[in-house]
Amino acid sequence: MLEAGGRLDHVIVAYETWGTLAPDGSNALLVLHALTGDSHAAGPPGPGHAVVGWWNELIGPGAPIDTDRFFVVCPNVLGGCQGTTGPSSPGPDGRPWAARFPVVTIRDQVVVEAALADRLGIERWAAVVGGSMGGMRAVEWVVGFPERVEHAVIVSVGAKATAEEIALCSVQVQAIRLDPNWNGGDYYGAAPGGGPHAGLSTARSIGQISYRSELEFDERFGRDHQGDEEPLGGGRYAIESYLEYHGDKLARRFDANTYIVLSEAMNHHDVGRGRGGIAEALARVQAQVTLAGVSSDRLYPLRLQHELAELIPNAPGVNVIQSSSGHDGFLIEHEALGRILRRALGGPSSPVRH
Repeated sequence: MLEAGGRLDHVIVAYETWGTLAPDGSNALLVLHALTGDSHAAGPPGPGHAVVGWWNELIGPGAPIDTDRFFVVCPNVLGGCQGTTGPSSPGPDGRPWAARFPVVTIRDQVVVEAALADRLGIERWAAVVGGSMGGMRAVEWVVGFPERVEHAVIVSVGAKATAEEIALCSVQVQAIRLDPNWNGGDYYGAAPGGGPHAGLSTARSIGQISYRSELEFDERFGRDHQGDEEPLGGGRYAIESYLEYHGDKLARRFDANTYIVLSEAMNHHDVGRGRGGIAEALARVQAQVTLAGVSSDRLYPLRLQHELAELIPNAPGVNVIQSSSGHDGFLIEHEALGRILRRALGGPSSPVRH
């Protein structure tokens, strides 16, 4: 039974692991991906994964998340489109769930992850690590299952979705649903290039603006035009080409229904819901918590991490990653985040591998 009242009787979870689980299970570490990530957090491209792992520089032998020490688990989230049950999965009638897929929340996703831990024989995580949507799940882990997390590293997120975050997600969802090829979400089986490709591309472009910073955009692109295209003659500015590229790139690999399901799950994020409010919920935390944020993050600004630090019993302040890359800094600033992870996880202070 899901938090909003829906039901999924059979759930498949896709996950990847690195390292070896200790006989007593004490070295298990959970890595949680962001909105358009998946279980392939580290490693080279391969079947089902066209690109290198999204935290490849941070996970591996001798890396900040050291697979010589830890048994690392990264699951694809409930509602995803990379192997875990989601809108493109068969529903009870054998057809893809599509827009019929029930409402899921961050809390539901963590319940599924807890079931995965049970299946793997992991009673308690040595650490749970996540940023952005993965950070939301890390917050839910330390509140919903406080006895099952020894340490958490929570990056670039807050205790609840803010009004602006909800607004940005909602506009992206609307862009997908307004695509003429949306077809009420029943676009599976469409010819190549069919489905709401344009709507998903536009949604990603909107998101990409919020993921970076104004300063970075101005320094990288300014008012430059794309190649020899002259904007006054109908050509594009370089920033327009950049957004178009990232939108099209995502639309070619990601499912539009999943983008909606996960965006709305993020909008529902509120660790205090049904728990007496945020302060009362965070007072439950037993884990040692390391908090980090990016100096230029305008989507999940540092004030949100400071709020967590004020309310979580075992969270000594906020580690600030100095970067002009905005929210995406948690995926880009490997050196800075690697140092934070090494301190949090007690590893050696050797540099991040490249």
